[in-house]
Amino acid sequence: MFKGHPKGLYVAFFANMGERFGFYTMMGVLVYYLTAKYGLSGTNAGIIYSTFYFLIYGLALVGGLIADKTQNYKKVIFIGLATMLGGYILMSIPGFGLPFTLVALFVIALGNGLFKGNLQAVVGQLYDEPKYSHLRDSAFNVFYMGINVGALYAPHAASGIIGWFIRKQGYQRNDLLPSLIHKFKDGILSTTEAVDFQRIADTVSGKAVNDLAKFSHDYLAAYSTGFNYAFGAAGLTMVVSFLVYVFFKKMLPDVKKANEKDGAPVVEMSKAETKQRMSALFLVFGVVIFFWMAFHQNGLTMSLFARDYTVQQVGPDANLFFNVWSLTAIIIGFFGFLTLIKKEASLLSRSIGGLVTIGGATAAYYMYTTFAQSTPFSPELFQPFNPSFIVILTPIILGIFAWLNKRGKEPTAPRKIGMGMIITAIAFTILLIGSIGLEPFKDLTPESSRVGVGWLIGTYFTLTVAELFLSPMGISFVSKVSPPKYQGLMQGGWLGATALGNQMLWVGSYLYERIAIWKVWLVFIVLTLIAAGFIFSVMKKLDKVAK
Repeated sequence: MFKGHPKGLYVAFFANMGERFGFYTMMGVLVYYLTAKYGLSGTNAGIIYSTFYFLIYGLALVGGLIADKTQNYKKVIFIGLATMLGGYILMSIPGFGLPFTLVALFVIALGNGLFKGNLQAVVGQLYDEPKYSHLRDSAFNVFYMGINVGALYAPHAASGIIGWFIRKQGYQRNDLLPSLIHKFKDGILSTTEAVDFQRIADTVSGKAVNDLAKFSHDYLAAYSTGFNYAFGAAGLTMVVSFLVYVFFKKMLPDVKKANEKDGAPVVEMSKAETKQRMSALFLVFGVVIFFWMAFHQNGLTMSLFARDYTVQQVGPDANLFFNVWSLTAIIIGFFGFLTLIKKEASLLSRSIGGLVTIGGATAAYYMYTTFAQSTPFSPELFQPFNPSFIVILTPIILGIFAWLNKRGKEPTAPRKIGMGMIITAIAFTILLIGSIGLEPFKDLTPESSRVGVGWLIGTYFTLTVAELFLSPMGISFVSKVSPPKYQGLMQGGWLGATALGNQMLWVGSYLYERIAIWKVWLVFIVLTLIAAGFIFSVMKKLDKVAK
């Protein structure tokens, strides 16, 4: 995977992987934390979630401007990592109110803005050397894989820590309880909800609960503090990312030192060429706004759908993918199989690949035999499906693109982006079909009918294919097309477009509580198809710059 690439890619890969582990630990549970601890509605939690996501990517413009102005990309990245670490420490402290949480989220967003876009710019600088330039697209796929290796295990870590802490306080975790507790405190429980509340309280306590007021206080404190512990674990992975960067950053290019050594200013293009390139970039930015608005519903409306409309227990077959260890065994076995069938692999490599394939399959099967017929799971465990599919599908997608490239038929980056938008519409069509006939949110009860996990898993799979067509290719396109003087700013522009899409995430949670759930998914289908139509309408202009 790293063969032929500069050593600096290792540093960027692992520094980004640690940071993303921390980030996705938090993002997998943030909406649940806001609604449970503070009693926020899905709409209000969605506004905070989308604003936070907006700031994470929007502040990348600030980080890009600072780095371009100073030409000291590596120092800005360092400051960003340190700032994010401080934010995670704040999030891990229990007992504070909503304003404190909002400040902590802003600190994390600021650090991310200084870090993320500039690290992408530095990766692009590695491939400005002619001997590496032909590897640029594959490099960003590898770099993107580092993001998702961290994201794969993050929700499992969060779920495990939260469940452990709640059990330590003498309770079982139940994600329906926080909403009922807030209604109980506000005195607005219906008769049916009051019966459900008493029943669930008795179940999670393992005994009859006579004092529901005391139970409500104690359970909510245990539930929300478990989330604080999970945020603390996210901070620990940030420490690892920080140390990797500090000790190995010498392997990354230093534009400022190179310019000072050569005594040459940053290369400038003609105004006409700069304008042409910037115009193409902003057209792409405009399209991806709608992709991220739809895609990042995975942490908002799709998470709410997992909590409210999806079954809460799975059988042994599905549990193979919800259990982190069996999922890891499947992934390891899969990569062993890829090595086994690789044409250019040596006999030794193929032998090792065969053993790894058998070992992974055997371990997964053994764990399968130990699973109960019905296993409860928490809704954030849908979050690892996207990164696990990224890890599995990346070599497949790369192989397909390489095969097409050899035949001179590989689509340009803009065409891949357009295809990604169409695939996104297909993903939400799957969820729309699965949602037909479900009750409106306002009529939901703990006993409402629920759909199987396959609808969400199928949607995550298809969204992942779309993401691989669009996101790493988009980052590579920005890296390739950006005028040298504005590398950091344009990476910030890509993330700024992501920010605008994220700022509109609240639309999903707003509609979720007000219209039939299948209509929510229809909105995203229509938006992504319109965006796809637009990008194909300007494809000639984009292809000209891409080539």
